[in-house]
Amino acid sequence: MASHSKQVALDLSPFFRLFADRTIHRMIPDHSLPPSDHPNSPVRSKDVVVDPETGVFVRIYAPRHQVLPNKLPLVVYIHGGAFCMGSAKNPIYHNFLNTLVEKAKAIAVSVDYRLAPENPLPIPFDDSWAAFQWIAAHADGKGPEPWLNDYADFRRVFVGGESAGATIASDVAIRAGVHDFPNLQIVGLFLLHPFFGGKEEDKLYKFLCPSSSSRDDDPRLNPAVDPRIERMVGRVIFFVAEKDQLRERGTGCFEALKKSAWSGDAEIMETEGEGHCFYLFNPTCEKAVAVMDRLLAFLKTA
Repeated sequence: MASHSKQVALDLSPFFRLFADRTIHRMIPDHSLPPSDHPNSPVRSKDVVVDPETGVFVRIYAPRHQVLPNKLPLVVYIHGGAFCMGSAKNPIYHNFLNTLVEKAKAIAVSVDYRLAPENPLPIPFDDSWAAFQWIAAHADGKGPEPWLNDYADFRRVFVGGESAGATIASDVAIRAGVHDFPNLQIVGLFLLHPFFGGKEEDKLYKFLCPSSSSRDDDPRLNPAVDPRIERMVGRVIFFVAEKDQLRERGTGCFEALKKSAWSGDAEIMETEGEGHCFYLFNPTCEKAVAVMDRLLAFLKTA
């Protein structure tokens, strides 16, 4: 645990404090759940290490009763946590993806990247891109992971995430569009309460990435200004919440994207009276169910 006598550079209590020496005191324990293969569960999951050198891994989810040769849409999910917290093992994300996979009848891969500030930006972006490349290596049916070879339809791939994970997901989608993987097609990008840039400097992002302006002229914080935007996936859905402090940045990016060189289709859903990522913490409330239903509808239109 970091010493409280050290100089605090940024206090984001009750979540974490960042210190001037670029260490961190995380105040919320990062609980974890193991993957599950319980015979009564409608969804199976397992962890697979993508890069032994970095320790980056993915948690793969699949419906228990999948009949070959019918293949299912593939969802690549990247968790949030201000780039500093969270894990694919966290119960919040594990439960969310269990529900998504069961209802969507899809395969999901949840990416676990190394966290800042111990791993400075852009490491979380690069780890997620490396994980996506590992996933894409299965598109010809000859990758190292049987669940992806046997069950995933690589012509129906979705990429998405929440908060900082949505920021990373948009970067992955742009890189994938430029790379143009054979036998793989991203058909949708979903951005849940995304952490994008605004006109004012974002102090957290500036601390984690000093070389960035930490404003909406940084392509990672505003895909609309990325010169490669024309190559990004053609369908994007934004989710925002009325009481989320990131709401205006999300809606601003949505409007900027529609006016950019990108020629795809963008839609947006706003939830009234709710805050940042409320649906993860109260998943059975009416408004959270509405968010899930809208996301499911987006996945099923491919």
